[in-house]
Amino acid sequence: MLASAPVAKRTTESGRAARVIDRLEEAMPEARIELDFRTDLELLVAVILSAQARDVRVNQATPGLFGAFPDAAAYAAADPEDLWPHVRTLGLFRNKARAIVAAARAILAEHGGEVPRTRDALEALPGVGRKTAGVVLVHLGAGHAFPVDTHVGRLARRLGFSGETDPDRVEEDLSALLPAARWGKAHQLLVWHGRRICHARKPDCAGCVVARLCPGATAPSGAAGPSSPRRASRRRARP
Repeated sequence: MLASAPVAKRTTESGRAARVIDRLEEAMPEARIELDFRTDLELLVAVILSAQARDVRVNQATPGLFGAFPDAAAYAAADPEDLWPHVRTLGLFRNKARAIVAAARAILAEHGGEVPRTRDALEALPGVGRKTAGVVLVHLGAGHAFPVDTHVGRLARRLGFSGETDPDRVEEDLSALLPAARWGKAHQLLVWHGRRICHARKPDCAGCVVARLCPGATAPSGAAGPSSPRRASRRRARP
């Protein structure tokens, strides 16, 4: 029996998605989360702070914060204003301080001071949304998730894997294309690719290892498609 058109299309897209992730992993085997942390709680706090802030700025702020508040009990006993001196260089720092204190109080009261390791429990914490919970879950090695930040959402649309703008819908589309065991790594690879090559305003399609798999890729002026290294080498060799 022939597969229906939607099933056949999904199978084709799954194969393309797997090839995209394979090529990104080959190009960036070192891809990892760029936030510094040593404990489950430090990871959660760093991810909360990273919303609308660059990881490098978060990493500059967290050593002092982690030193002053070493565990959930320390955060829970604090007022949000007590965190401000450590995080005021980050955007939305007042809201983030409130979220961290509220989450820590819930962790202390409901989870014995330990960060929960299920997505439902993480999402139930005050100030912790679906993306934050997914990132924490993946990097704790506690479960599978395909968190969608601005980079992942942008690449999903450019690559033609989702036409959605809502992160939850994008996550559904991406999760359907790859086996669950690959979701976390695929998330990190797309984040790195978005930060380094597939920029929001001016993607470097000529330097992209997945350009030939991307319907949104832009060919260099006067070329039929992204240049291969061999072709570029020949051009440079001409006098």
